[in-house]
Amino acid sequence: MKRVFTTPGTHPYDEVRWERRDVVMTNWRDGSVNFEQHGVEFPDFWSVNAANIVTTKYFRGAVGTPQREWSLKQLVDRVVGVYTRTGVENGYFASDEDAEIFDHELKHALVHQMFAFNSPVWFNVGTASPQQVSACFILAVDDTMESILDWYKEEGVIFKGGSGSGVNLSRIRSSKELLSSGGTASGPVSFMRGADASAGTIKSGGATRRAAKMVVLDVDHPDIEEFIETKAREEDKIRALRDAGFDMDLGGKDIVSVQYQNANNSVRVSDDFMRAVESGSKFGLRARQTGEVIDEVDARELFRKMAKAAWECADPGVQYDDTINDWHTCPETGRITASNPCSEYVHLDNSSCNLASINLLKFLKDDDQFDIASFVKMTELIITAMDISITFADFPTEKIGETTRAYRQLGIGYANLGALLMATGHAYDSDGGRSIAGAITSLMTGVSYRRSAEIAGIVGPYDGYARNESAHKRVMRKHAAANDDLQTIGGMDTDIHAEASRQWTECLKLGDKHGYRNAQASLLAPTGTIGLMMDCDTTGIEPDLALVKFKKLVGGGSMQIVNQTIPRALNQLGYLQEQVEAIVEYIAENGHVVDAPSLKPEHYEVFDCAMGARAIAPMGHVRMMAATQPFLSGAISKTVNLPEAATVDDIEQVYLEGWRLGLKALAVYRDNCKVGQPLSIAKKDEEDKTQAEPAPAVQVIEVARPTRRRMPNSRPSMTTRFTVGGAKGYMTASSYPDDGLGEVFLKMSKQGSTLAGVMDAFSVAISIGLQYGVPLETYVQKFVNMRFEPAGMTDDPDVRMANSVMDYIFRRLALDHLSYDERAALGIFSASERIAQQRGELQESIDREALAQSAPIESKPATPEIPAPHTALESHQGRTADAPLCMTCGTKMRPAGSCYVCEGCGSTSGCS
Repeated sequence: MKRVFTTPGTHPYDEVRWERRDVVMTNWRDGSVNFEQHGVEFPDFWSVNAANIVTTKYFRGAVGTPQREWSLKQLVDRVVGVYTRTGVENGYFASDEDAEIFDHELKHALVHQMFAFNSPVWFNVGTASPQQVSACFILAVDDTMESILDWYKEEGVIFKGGSGSGVNLSRIRSSKELLSSGGTASGPVSFMRGADASAGTIKSGGATRRAAKMVVLDVDHPDIEEFIETKAREEDKIRALRDAGFDMDLGGKDIVSVQYQNANNSVRVSDDFMRAVESGSKFGLRARQTGEVIDEVDARELFRKMAKAAWECADPGVQYDDTINDWHTCPETGRITASNPCSEYVHLDNSSCNLASINLLKFLKDDDQFDIASFVKMTELIITAMDISITFADFPTEKIGETTRAYRQLGIGYANLGALLMATGHAYDSDGGRSIAGAITSLMTGVSYRRSAEIAGIVGPYDGYARNESAHKRVMRKHAAANDDLQTIGGMDTDIHAEASRQWTECLKLGDKHGYRNAQASLLAPTGTIGLMMDCDTTGIEPDLALVKFKKLVGGGSMQIVNQTIPRALNQLGYLQEQVEAIVEYIAENGHVVDAPSLKPEHYEVFDCAMGARAIAPMGHVRMMAATQPFLSGAISKTVNLPEAATVDDIEQVYLEGWRLGLKALAVYRDNCKVGQPLSIAKKDEEDKTQAEPAPAVQVIEVARPTRRRMPNSRPSMTTRFTVGGAKGYMTASSYPDDGLGEVFLKMSKQGSTLAGVMDAFSVAISIGLQYGVPLETYVQKFVNMRFEPAGMTDDPDVRMANSVMDYIFRRLALDHLSYDERAALGIFSASERIAQQRGELQESIDREALAQSAPIESKPATPEIPAPHTALESHQGRTADAPLCMTCGTKMRPAGSCYVCEGCGSTSGCS
């Protein structure tokens, strides 16, 4: 071991300025404190957000007790101490001095946010808990009831530990085949129901995150059509139940009636199938027991169904089976059949992978050159540490433990690629951006396998290496050949590629001599929570989400800032300081660069993001994945985002190009695809058709004009305070003393603001309409189900979800001022009425007085409210960040690979 980042005789902590902070986390609903720890210690360059997440997520011990960790030093010491001791005990280091260097270098790297291990390491290592270090698991299921029940149990154990797993159900015989007893088999989709219910139950009690799982089915399975359409059908139920007023939000009490919502689904497609799609030929579905073709389908029609289902609900994704297994280092042990929940870990059944990700922006020097030497040394250090972790790690099942110890799969990756490209003046969707990404990925994997071969020379190759030696070496040569084929454009990528070529040459030479310590080395994970821990601007391989973000401040609150990468990019592109300041000010106000002062149109693409006015095209995401995939042992966690206007044809094209470009797995997400556009489009088509019909001849006759019935000076009123998607407001509804609603006033935002003015004008318009005799039910019909932001969860027990403020207001008015029969015709019911219906009780038995008393009434004056950060951010992005609400703190999450991460508390919906 050699010192690169540390100084002999000086502890790495002594080179850092430390400061004490208070971490106070409040409940998003009512502002109450749900976590509080004072005097925590962090380096002064760590952001408030990073310190908050580490304190709440990773510090161990009960809050308020002496055993509670309070300093980042304690956390890093706890983890690194186990790694160093294990390395010494197992002969990894040549001397005590080498062990000390390893210890110091690792601590320096972690404290300076140069890389991070995945979350289970921080949760478990050095504690009394089992030393689970892996975040990703793959299980196996055979065609027996015993194996299926074992699958349920093993998944439950993994979910309980806060990790995720994937499984391929293709060995289970289809519903079109017979059992040995002569009966008809249930089929894999039926068994998915039980596993889905189990995951939903365990997630609600999980301490660290909700359950994450992947279910895979081969494209030649006879039940493949049912599998493809499973989640799309359930989405139809969600739309219908939500429109009927049921609580269908994430974690809502009624969502449990909908199935298959706790897993990502993927179809494992073969080259034969994809070629059949291209040629438009038939494709055979095969019996699981005999392998004989029992049905033939039109390949294009089946492919179309996959794309249509993904268009409707984002599932299923695709995994390219032959590509995955062509890059498999251990085919003599078994095929790769499945993946982890986010699709980046693809290896043997009953195995696991521990992850670590490098913060690429930390290796961009002040002169805007990539620090190749430091990156090489950091990769060596991480691979050494990750291999040591398998030696001491515990596993949820003995089968997983045996496979992982025998094959020692690692998953090194990186984060902040999007920020690195922008900072160096490269567009994400450009030849230059792809060349840099490919060169860095090739260098990382080349160094990783070279270090793996060096470790094998000291402590031996992985146990399964001997039987797979020829295949493993073949895959190494494929990586090296892909590196030789990499086309550089003559910038910083040229030097990175030259070093990668040297590393691959040395890797092949050492591998021939010693073999390899690890069957797998690299992949690209979503880096959700750990990306926030490292203060990364972008996660995994993703581009920047938007040019404007919200930064948490010491002492609470937040401020809107333009990403700090942008000034650096503008300087790199040659703009003067006053031009930089003007452009940054324009971005802060508008959220995009279009028409920014002094900014050249040819530079717009450098600032393209995943969302907003200049969103990166879907194929731009696919091409970036293709640029890095040949240099990864595993796959890539990434979702290809498509605009709401995208068609089924667009998704078909993405899936086809993913196969042609050599990807291993791919998922798509069309904006707002879970809202039910097919229904609204059909309705619009019907309206257009009606309008297109010629109008019949009419006779003009005199009719009585309506007269206004003014409200008396003294009238009864009710004030309701409400919250919709984090935005608060007040509604005062006044009634005639003798009959019905006559006036509505709405208060949101500050007096004098545009929103306040619009709401005042809308209130006057509605009030005048009511006084001229427009029935309330007419307004309810027009405004209920109207969708725009803010939308989401409310604090009203009768209306748990609202598609917009208008949707909530008129549902509330209907509940307060319309009769049961009138509301029943509109499909609007209170919580008590819905419960009564579910129990089969008669409508007449509902206690109207009890319902009225339960309505929220509050007369306190309205106070100015600042929009929630995600709401203001989305206004800059130009469209909705269509992501779920966080299960932990309730704020809207953001995409991180094919998962989601909460920037408020660090929770993720998958791997971290």
